[in-house]
Amino acid sequence: MKFIIKKSDSGIALIIVMIVITVLSIMAGGFAYSMKVETRLARNAYFDNEMEWLGRSGIELARYVLGQQRNIPNEPYDSLNQKWAGGIGPTNGLLSDITLENVPLGNGIITVKIVDMERKFNINIADEAILNQAMTLIGVDASESGPIISSILDWIDPDDNVRINGTESDYYENLEPPYVAKNGPLDDISELLLIRHVTPEIYYGPHLSGSYRPAPVQQKRFGASFTKQEMDLYSIGLVDLFCTFSGRFININTASAAVLQLIPGIDENIANEIIARRAGPDGQEGTEDDMPFRTIGELMTVPGMQPQIISMASRICSTQSTTFEVTVEVQLDQRKRTYTAILRRLDQKNIPMICWSWK
Repeated sequence: MKFIIKKSDSGIALIIVMIVITVLSIMAGGFAYSMKVETRLARNAYFDNEMEWLGRSGIELARYVLGQQRNIPNEPYDSLNQKWAGGIGPTNGLLSDITLENVPLGNGIITVKIVDMERKFNINIADEAILNQAMTLIGVDASESGPIISSILDWIDPDDNVRINGTESDYYENLEPPYVAKNGPLDDISELLLIRHVTPEIYYGPHLSGSYRPAPVQQKRFGASFTKQEMDLYSIGLVDLFCTFSGRFININTASAAVLQLIPGIDENIANEIIARRAGPDGQEGTEDDMPFRTIGELMTVPGMQPQIISMASRICSTQSTTFEVTVEVQLDQRKRTYTAILRRLDQKNIPMICWSWK
């Protein structure tokens, strides 16, 4: 018996074969794409885990350096020429071979930067006198300083009593969206932007970007953007003077000239003389010839300094730092990530981490 295949039947068979091949190709392509996505997700998960441990290793390196700093003989102070601050001053054998930049670790590279928080004043313990001096340094008109200071103090104090020219929750509840006064310490210095009368110009000073756009909660109070003229209004801002995590003292070995002027009795000339003294003969801070203050009493060696100023300075100043912001830049393959932690050095071996974040 012979089977005769008509041309029409062979054409249908060919079409069916082509359809099957096409479907299989689509399925294979989908499977390959799915596997690629799964592989990438798995790889990302691996990278995330490894990058986190590299970041944590950087924090541990910072802990070690800060702890060992307390072991160095004849250095009962913290200054900008020490290893933790990236200085090149003399050091002991334990830290002489330690580097904080471009450290190879596992499959990645880390760079650790340590900044003490005591180079600024803690906004949460600032009183009216300190805040008034800050407004003067920034250049805020005297007629505008009172409401700003009162509103900041109302935000921080635990009660709902409104100071003269101050602001409590009844004002903030009428904003869109509404919120209430914190009535507690600031956790982040940027919270100042939520406080009535504190504008971005006052907060950022020269760091204010012309493209800055406030959060929706701030737009009702001071608009959506700012001009270059507004940006250049102040030479310093609140962010240059204050922080939220420092101890109760300003470190006179690390504070800027502006922060030093928050100390009652210290003007621009005396502040510059303090920095010139601690910078040493070469006039450059962070070098081997630096002359850090060992005690607050050594301020008497500064031209223009008076005993009564030192007496006042001893209440809010120190030559040591206890709180440090550590930034760890991690590079793994072509990926980069930055981790940030706040450390508090209680003693050589006890340096707990207060908070931890990454971006």
